[in-house]
Amino acid sequence: MRATLQVLTDELRRLKAAGVKTVSVSDASLEALRRVVRGAAPEPAGRRVEQATGPSARSNESAPRPMPVAPEPLPEKPRPPKPAPTFPAGPVVTLPEGDKATRWAWLRERVLGDEVCRAQVRPGKKVVFGVGSLDAQIMLVGEAPGADEEVQGEPFVGPAGQLLTKMIQAMGVTREQVYIGNIMNWRPQLAVGTDGVQQGNREPTEAEMNYCLPFLRAQIEVVQPAIIVALGSTAAKGLLGFQAFRTVGEARARWHEYLGRPLRVTYHPSYLLRKASESKIAERKAKRAAWEDFLLVMERVGLSISKKQEGYFQ
Repeated sequence: MRATLQVLTDELRRLKAAGVKTVSVSDASLEALRRVVRGAAPEPAGRRVEQATGPSARSNESAPRPMPVAPEPLPEKPRPPKPAPTFPAGPVVTLPEGDKATRWAWLRERVLGDEVCRAQVRPGKKVVFGVGSLDAQIMLVGEAPGADEEVQGEPFVGPAGQLLTKMIQAMGVTREQVYIGNIMNWRPQLAVGTDGVQQGNREPTEAEMNYCLPFLRAQIEVVQPAIIVALGSTAAKGLLGFQAFRTVGEARARWHEYLGRPLRVTYHPSYLLRKASESKIAERKAKRAAWEDFLLVMERVGLSISKKQEGYFQ
């Protein structure tokens, strides 16, 4: 590019020295020059053309004109973040008198018919409520439904739920003998693709969880479990407070308390599945850590622990 401009400048100077005061340049040639100049440093090229032609050449319409310099694009202003949806304060839930089944059925209908919950669910999807034994000693609590859960209206039925079911069975009990719920009663929304399907999940916001927590507390009041197990960091922070701990590893180091009941924090089954995609060693290490939490839960509620169970994932 620089060599080309130098040749052009030298030729203009030669013409000027020979007494030529004007130079005819076609529009096509000018446009070609403009494209070249826009792709290089425009200022030096513009000065050279002006010096070679002189002021008199500028007065002639057919004389070369200084090349226009394309303005630098203005930096794009950062777009303000899209405000998170706001939610009203969590509802006051007053359970009716009656036995566990009556109170649970009333609560389920209350949640499934809640206007705020229903407004967060896309057409064809469902509000999700807890399932299991109303006499369960162990209540397992996750953060929010995923794609499979919002279709079936039941917590932990996708791949993570299938792994959780296996871990429950490894304790020597069935899925039907424990109670399984989520803090959230709907799947936190993300943008959908051209097919109208949401890809991936996001963590619920503190405001979203605060709205749904009264429904979970009411389920705890109905079931009266001996122990609560928080599955994953988000569920644990929703129950214990967002400033209660920094990592799941830190939270696992001790017992906590929620609504007067002992609470144990462990890894979410989806975390264990992610570790399985990394390596066999990472998977085994993560599953062993989670299983150690389950062994502590079994011991706390008085379930017998065999030597085989003690050695799982070692």
